[in-house]
Formats: sequence, C-alpha cells, structure tokens
Amino acid sequence: MNKIISKIFPFVKPYKSHVIWNVIYNVLYALFSTLSFITLIPMMNVLFDKTKKVVTPPVWEDFFHIMGYAEDLLYYNITQLTHNNGPQKALFLVVSLVISTFLFKNLFSYLASFHMMHLKNGVLRDLRKTMYDKIIELPISYYSEKRKGDVMARMLGDVNEVQNSFFSILELIVKEPMTIIFSIAMMFTISFKLTLFVFIFIPISGLIISKIGKNLKARSLQAQNESGHLISIVEESLSGLKIVKSYNAENHFKGHFNNSINRLLYLSNKIGKKNNLASPLSEFMGIITIAVLLWYGGSLVLIDKTLDGADFLAYMGLAYNILTPAKAISKASYAVKNGIAAAERVFAVLEVENEIIDKTNAVEKTTFEDKISIENINFRYTKENVLKDFSLNVPKGKTVALVGQSGSGKSTIANLLTRFYDVQEGNIKVDNTDIKDMKMHSLRNLIGLVTQDSILFNDTIKNNILLGKQNATDEEIIEALKIANAYEFVKDLPEGINTNIGDAGNKLSGGQKQRLSIARAVLKNPPIMILDEATSALDTESEKLVQVALENMMQNRTSIVIAHRLSTIQKADMIVVMKKGKIVEQGRHDELLAQNGAYSKLVMMQSFE
Repeated sequence: MNKIISKIFPFVKPYKSHVIWNVIYNVLYALFSTLSFITLIPMMNVLFDKTKKVVTPPVWEDFFHIMGYAEDLLYYNITQLTHNNGPQKALFLVVSLVISTFLFKNLFSYLASFHMMHLKNGVLRDLRKTMYDKIIELPISYYSEKRKGDVMARMLGDVNEVQNSFFSILELIVKEPMTIIFSIAMMFTISFKLTLFVFIFIPISGLIISKIGKNLKARSLQAQNESGHLISIVEESLSGLKIVKSYNAENHFKGHFNNSINRLLYLSNKIGKKNNLASPLSEFMGIITIAVLLWYGGSLVLIDKTLDGADFLAYMGLAYNILTPAKAISKASYAVKNGIAAAERVFAVLEVENEIIDKTNAVEKTTFEDKISIENINFRYTKENVLKDFSLNVPKGKTVALVGQSGSGKSTIANLLTRFYDVQEGNIKVDNTDIKDMKMHSLRNLIGLVTQDSILFNDTIKNNILLGKQNATDEEIIEALKIANAYEFVKDLPEGINTNIGDAGNKLSGGQKQRLSIARAVLKNPPIMILDEATSALDTESEKLVQVALENMMQNRTSIVIAHRLSTIQKADMIVVMKKGKIVEQGRHDELLAQNGAYSKLVMMQSFE
C-alpha cells in the first residue's frame, strides 16, 4: 500500500493546499462533532433544574485548564441569566449553544468535502491525461500483445476506481479517527471507569471486521481484469461486426460475452457480499457495545450514584458518535483495497518502459537530400528473424518497389523506416544519419504513409485530411483532394469537405476512403512516401482511380512501394523481390522478366501479397 501511495503522491502534490485545508476542516469537524454532544449536558441540566451554581466569574489560569474554565464560565452565565431573567433565558442560551455547535460541525464538513472534491477531480483529470499521453506514446509493439479493451478499461474504469476509492484514505486517517479520538477524550473526562469498559469491546469488533475483509484486494484485481476482457470482447465484436454476421457467428460471440459477464457477476457478488457486510456488522458490533454501556452505565447512575444522568445521556451520544466513523472506517478500508487493486493496474501501464524514444542528443532533420540506406539489418518480432542481413539503398527521387509472397518481410520494412519498431542489428540511415540518432518527430515529418487499411476517424473529411497539415487552408485541402483523385466525389457530398464520414469512414466506399488517405499524405507533402499495399483491398475500377492518384502523388518524390499487384509497380525505378526476409532478385520490370526467375513466376501467378 505504501508503494501505491508513493506513486499517487506526485499526482496529489499540485493540490496540496486542498489536502491541507481538507485536513484542517476535518479536524474542526471532529472537534465540533464531539462538542455538539457535550453541549447537551448543560441543556439537560437547565431542563431538569440540576445546573451547577457558579456565582463568581471564573479566573483564567492556563491552557491546560481550558475545559474547566469554559464549563465554569458557561455555568456562571446560566446562573446569572436564571437569577436575573428566569430559566427561559438560560434555556435559550444553552439551546443556542447546541445549534451553534451543530452549525459549525456541518459547515466544516461541507468545507472539507469542497476541498476533497477539488482534489479528487483534479487528480482524476491528471491521471487520465497522463494515462492517455502514455498510451499514445507507447510503441505499436505494445498493442500487438495487449487487448485494446483492457487498456481502455484501465484508463476509464480503473482510474475512476482510484478516484472513488483511494481518496477514502484521507477520511480514513483524519476525519473519522479524529472524531473517535475527540469523543473518547471527552468520554474519559465524563467517566474513566465506563470508558475503560468500552475498550474491551473495540478490539474484538475490529478483529471480526478485518477477518471479513481478507482477500478482498485479490478479488478486486480479478474483477477489474475481467472488466478489461469484457470491454475487449465488445470492442472486437463491433470492429468485426460484418464478419461476425456473415459467418453467422453471433452465438459464438454471445457465448464469449456471456461467459465473461458470468465470471464478472461471480466476482462482483463475492466482493459485494464482503463490502455489504462491513456496514451492518460494524453497526451491530457497535450496538452491542451501546447495549452493554446502557446496562453498566445505567447501574452507575441508578445504583452506585457515581454518574450524573445528564452526563450519562451525553456519554451515550458520544459512544454512538464513535459508531458512525468506525462504520465509515470499516467501509473505507474495503474501498481502499478496491482502489489499490485499480491503482496497480493503472500504474502497470504508466510504468511500461517505452524503448522507442529519442536519444538525449537526437538531431532535428528537416530535409532529405541524398538517399535512404538500409545496412545489414536483422529484425525479429519474437524469436525468429523476419529480416536477415538485409541491405537496400533508395536514392532520392526514385521509386523502389518491394514484392514477394506474404511473410517475406515487406511490411516490416515500412514499420522499421517509420520507427514503429527498432532493428536489433544493423542500421537504417537517412542521408547518412542513423534514424535512431534523429528526433522521431522530424523523421516522421519526412515520411508520408498510406496503408492497406484506410485509417480514418469519425469526423469531417476536412479534419481527417488536416492531420497531414494542421494549418492548411480549404484551398490547399481541395488541391490535395484533386491530386488524390477524390474531389470528384467530395464535391457532390451534401456538405462537401465538411461532411462527416462516420465511424472509421464507414459512410464511404473502400476506394473513396483510400483516396482520402492519399489526399492526407499529399497535403502533408513529405519528401519520402511509403505505400504499404495501398491498392490491395480495392476493386479494379477503384484501383485505377487510386493508381492515378498514387502516380500524381509520387511525382518528384522518393517512394517505397510495398506492392500487391503488378499494375502498381511496373513503372518503378527498381523492383526488389523478397523471400523469407532476404532479397532474391532486383532490377527493373523488363530486366526481371527477362531473367525468368522468382519475379517472373510472381507475375505469372499475379500473387503479389
């Protein structure tokens, strides 16, 4: 727990003034909560005409005798009022005193909650921001191993749980304990014997309550992991809804979902059972203590005559005043266990080390002058090398096509050039500068990427294309759309470039989406273009339109084309044929055909994958 608190502390630090004020107001709340019961004693004494008569004004001695001084001063004023104005005025004074203590108690409770609200909401915002920054910065490789739904659950559900549960600690260590301490101090003042009697029962009830809370954190962690799995199933079902429906796999996915929610139900019921037991059990243990007090305290009042009736009633009020915070502590201690489990899942993501980062002395490169050099690289995603001792030069202004069967390592080249992954051995250089020595931001500014999947966002056409250049004018956007052969359909849309294209662009056809992706890359206007199977998912008609768009875009630009179809690479300056991570042939289209080797076979089969 200390470890988690030390991790959350940096998020709390900016709000330390709210923490301080919350603590101050909670202490004052605890003090006035106790005084509100103490003020009942003089009120009952006035009611039953048992007021202690003090006829001379009390004399201040020192701070250690403040209680006696305050009591004598109050009874002196009551005596004077009763003597001069009758008991009604004295009653008005003590009732006003009771009302004032309850007013201050509730005022300080509000002020403590006000500062706690600012603390909780501020930390929630900062945690979410840090979490989002982290999940955006983490490399692509992280998400190839993790479920997106689980990451979403950690960012939304678990961060909320930290806010709701974890900050119970402040109440747990300040407000409730201080209320108990002040109440017990006053109880000792009223009756030392009776208070010692109470202390026999408090450890017994505490032991019973702590036994019930055992294993709660482990259960909470399991439930939160299951929530992540549940969100993953929903996210995957929605993403692949066409496949689910076309394969009549609804029941299969419903089965997956039902299994997950049943596991979650079982865990939630287990946790809920223990959480729900905390409050009634602590109250019941408290009532037993109160009952014993009534019996023992009653005998002190009625038989031993060692305790005054008004004092005993106030004492019972104080004893009950301990019950509420004791109940809150047992509840909060359970909530804190949930919060710790959630915080562990949040910090598990925040503490993931991002291995693909800028070096401290990384250089800013804004131009591309000469060539891209891939020198003797080896790369593996897991154990086996996908690229083996691979070398390639791409001169400025040339178009180089990579072809080969699926799994030959073509797309891996695109992942490495953009530093989505880093090579294990060898170097990739831009103008003799290793890309690991460049600032990632400047490297990616030099590159435009068009992938097989047209990744578009639920926004307008304009905003999707503006990702390429944030400050572009509408004229520049329209020009990019024209080059990408997309303006012909955009201009006919109801709101033109301001038309919303739906989730993942699902209001558009495959060819239209791909041409928007190309327009985005055109607007960015980078010197290096990577086309990763940009036409493989298109029909013949769409492919022709996209092919024209690509040719427009590739003019006077250095391009690396990962090819799927013959039509996209015939005009390339160099075609590189890959097999199992190695180059088996390279040359122009006609030269390679004449060799009658691997490339010729691929052309015959028309199976660029």
